[in-house]
Amino acid sequence: MSTIRLSVAQATIRYLANQYTERDGVEQRFIPGMFGIFGHGNVAGIGQALLQHEIDPAFDEPFDYWMGRNEQGMVHTAAAFAKQTDRLRTLAVTSSIGPGALNMVTGAALATTNRLPVLLFPSDIFANRAPDPVLQQIEDPTNPDVSANDAFRPVSRFWDRVNRPEQLMVSLPRAMRVLTDPAETGAAVVCMPEDVQAEVYDWPEEFFAKKVWHIDRRVPDRAALARAVDMIRAAKRPLAIAGGGAIYSQASEELRAFATATGIPVADTQAGKGAINWDHDASVGGVGATGANSANALAAEADLIIGIGTRYSDFTTSSQTQFKNPDVTFVNINVASFDAAKQGAEMVTADAREALVALTAALEGYRVDDAYSARIADERAAWAAETDKCYHVGQEPLPAQTEVFGALNELMGDEDVMINAAGSMPGDLQCLWRARTPSQYHLEYAFSTMGYEIPAALGVKMARPESEVVAIVGDGTYQMLPMELATIVQERAKVIFVLLQNYGFASIGGLSESHGSQRFGTKYRMRGEDGSRTDEILPVDIAANARSWGIDVIEVKTIAEFRDAYAAAVASDKATMIHIETDLYGPNPPSIGWWDVPVTAASTLESTQKAHAEYAEGIEAQRRFF
Repeated sequence: MSTIRLSVAQATIRYLANQYTERDGVEQRFIPGMFGIFGHGNVAGIGQALLQHEIDPAFDEPFDYWMGRNEQGMVHTAAAFAKQTDRLRTLAVTSSIGPGALNMVTGAALATTNRLPVLLFPSDIFANRAPDPVLQQIEDPTNPDVSANDAFRPVSRFWDRVNRPEQLMVSLPRAMRVLTDPAETGAAVVCMPEDVQAEVYDWPEEFFAKKVWHIDRRVPDRAALARAVDMIRAAKRPLAIAGGGAIYSQASEELRAFATATGIPVADTQAGKGAINWDHDASVGGVGATGANSANALAAEADLIIGIGTRYSDFTTSSQTQFKNPDVTFVNINVASFDAAKQGAEMVTADAREALVALTAALEGYRVDDAYSARIADERAAWAAETDKCYHVGQEPLPAQTEVFGALNELMGDEDVMINAAGSMPGDLQCLWRARTPSQYHLEYAFSTMGYEIPAALGVKMARPESEVVAIVGDGTYQMLPMELATIVQERAKVIFVLLQNYGFASIGGLSESHGSQRFGTKYRMRGEDGSRTDEILPVDIAANARSWGIDVIEVKTIAEFRDAYAAAVASDKATMIHIETDLYGPNPPSIGWWDVPVTAASTLESTQKAHAEYAEGIEAQRRFF
């Protein structure tokens, strides 16, 4: 058996460069490169390996390297890249030990919660324990093998520590299996002790052969499909809910065909918006706590919910108050049995596209009755009018953020991508955004991570270089994680940022006010010289700060100016930010959704007492499904 003499780090890069995925006959590189920030834990290990792979002609498979600025941000970039490529590709990320590694934990949790593949290589303490404790080591007096990297265990789908070279030949294939499995995917973490990274070993040449991971489309079991068909035919008011799985399986055409043939209305989650185009006769908008009243009204009366690739988060179910029909039942189509079993559903464990094809064929001749079709049309028309109203409020002197969203929705092309993640904006966007394609709406709301949007813009642009990529960023999110702007400039990535400045946390402020806590701690205000709280606005100049990172900034005050600025940003070949001040207090879209945020029953504040009474009334509608 022929061997190749390489370090563990060199072997890692060479192995990754030869991994491919294939689905529906389309084969592509799974991991085109790695983001990294180097420290003493990886600079002479993985850092050296990346350099050698780049310049040594013996390494014929390309493997790129990109410099990040914040470890969490690098993982967000990788997750956004994976999401925008329907989980068929991802990026690797490396960090040094200790604080650099721990910075990636939030990103790992985001990826795992969103069912997105990312491959992380946090450097680790010395396996030989000679320099013990090494710089940045957390010492556990009861277990010398524990390090900061053990914090990744609960937020990863795969975790391993490579303490000997031979272990790499087990660890990497197992990580790849998880990353390419639609039912199990999430963060895969391979901890790399810094001495082991540099250790040399004679590797079997076969370990580096091209490997294609075939992503199958799991067809539904015939008996499970028959049970689902019987339930649909018996239903009078069925409602389908499209989640992220409908998009990742590229099932949009089949979803439209299913809805057209049966007349069954289709609502969507944050991850599933765009799976069916908003102007389809069966599309009824976002469902749940931040959903459109059109979808929520139908969900409240539905006698059958057909979940398609959704994990039923508390926002989707309005904390289990959304489905009010006492006789409601569920059919769940999901590639993961864990999610298919939720809500006490009849399970169809299958690929969304394959299941929809089979369902549509098996339901030939079935269609909802005319009265229900008329009800769907009425709800769609009423919400369309409400959306138009929110998009064109004409508010002065400060516009509502819904007006900015309306302008963007009208200005962006079908294949352009809008990005958002946290705050009040995801709620408004799920209510109002009219997604025309599966790729246009990119929301991270499973972990709802403040700071996602800026690094995500780079990941999406890497996945879709031909598209205009627009990240909507609140001033709170900006202050969390702006440093990847430097990476964006360095990589000459043409992206557009829309910065909404309202000098506070609008989402939590509104939640605080509605739950009796009077927006406490949610506004950016100066403390008085005597220590008191004041209404003096914090003099942080985000536009100037953004310019300091090297991007162009256009400051506007009105929606008309915003439209002109967007045209200029599209025409530019540089990353551009459009900075606009919006009203902290809305208005926001009307919603009949509910979210379980407990309010204390013990308070001297009248506002809290009132909110608790409303909470006690709201929670009475909460149900459990078995």
